[in-house]
Amino acid sequence: MSNLEIVKSKAIPERMSGNEAVANAIRQVEPDVMPAFPITPSTEIPQMVSNFIANGQMDTDFIPVESEHSAMSAAIGAEAAGARTMTATSSAGLALMWEELLLAASNRLPLVLTLVNRTLSGPININCDHSDGMGARDTGWIQIYAEDNQEVYDNYIQAFPIAEDPRVHLPVMICQDGFITSHAVMNINLLEDEPVKKFVGTYEPEEFLLNPGKPVSVGPYSVSNYAMEAKKAQEAAMEASTEVILEVAEKFAEMSGRSYGLFEEYRTEDADYIMVIMGSAAGTAKQAVDEMREQGWKVGVLKIRVFRPFPEKQIAQALKNCKGAAIMDRCESYNGNSGPLGSEIPAGLFRNKVSIEAVNYIYGLGGRDFTTEDVKDVFAELKDVVENGKPAPDHKYVGLRG
Repeated sequence: MSNLEIVKSKAIPERMSGNEAVANAIRQVEPDVMPAFPITPSTEIPQMVSNFIANGQMDTDFIPVESEHSAMSAAIGAEAAGARTMTATSSAGLALMWEELLLAASNRLPLVLTLVNRTLSGPININCDHSDGMGARDTGWIQIYAEDNQEVYDNYIQAFPIAEDPRVHLPVMICQDGFITSHAVMNINLLEDEPVKKFVGTYEPEEFLLNPGKPVSVGPYSVSNYAMEAKKAQEAAMEASTEVILEVAEKFAEMSGRSYGLFEEYRTEDADYIMVIMGSAAGTAKQAVDEMREQGWKVGVLKIRVFRPFPEKQIAQALKNCKGAAIMDRCESYNGNSGPLGSEIPAGLFRNKVSIEAVNYIYGLGGRDFTTEDVKDVFAELKDVVENGKPAPDHKYVGLRG
């Protein structure tokens, strides 16, 4: 991988929202270019960054554009020209970028997008679910999800070293839950500016449009004889990114003292029942697990951090010794059977010859509350399915009003 310069950093205690945390990470990374268009609940991020720039706290060219499609188009152009580039959006903004998301990935451009997850219309709703990020899961972007403000800050700092590694050269989407994480204020530890800058390093692209000595074309028309090979190369880069993500996380731990993997296992060592979940609701699940452990339940949480590339084999290995898994989706796939995780995890279990009961639940759509009592009810139902032969619920919604 690219040589990351590791300088241990002192913790700087702060209280800030998830959006503030990301904006501060952007200030520290100091990308060359940030095109952006406002959309709730990510609007604060470009607003804060533009304030940092106006106050002379960072040297980044901020480009106000007329739409999110234009924001990603400008990001692609800047990155292709050799500039380290990022942008931010949410929900319908990501949907408007759809065509450009595919172009950024297929052109192997290592730009970064911070996505504040919000439900896609309709009906119109500005609260959190994962329909925007999950809808983009097949666009070729690496996707990393955060549980809390600390994690989204840390994920962002790791994003550029992952994206820019020669084995990868793919765009990275850093995801956090709208309002739940983005606007809630928490205690976090920032890193010092200089260690972050050394960790991320200077972007030195091998090929770029503004290099007169080595002309290249970006986004050429690809005839049938070449398109399939290009897709396979893109897939190979996605596979290679798993190793790079773990290497960058190891280096980040050296600098910060905070460790990350593809997922987090919480009290799963002896667990009979495990809840697989992503994002801020993992904190709710952990709290419920702690309470249930005090009552003698053997339960745990597997919190997915990296959704693309999907760590199928590793998840299957982590679940193989439990009796049952509750697979939690904060969006709907409209396939009549399950959400995205509810499709991918059972498929992975089957391919890796792991035979456990796996039940899919849909929760939290449009910002619907997901409580510790909901978690406990899911675990109780899962235990009833495994131990008493109760028919497994088919594509069950949690907290749905009758």
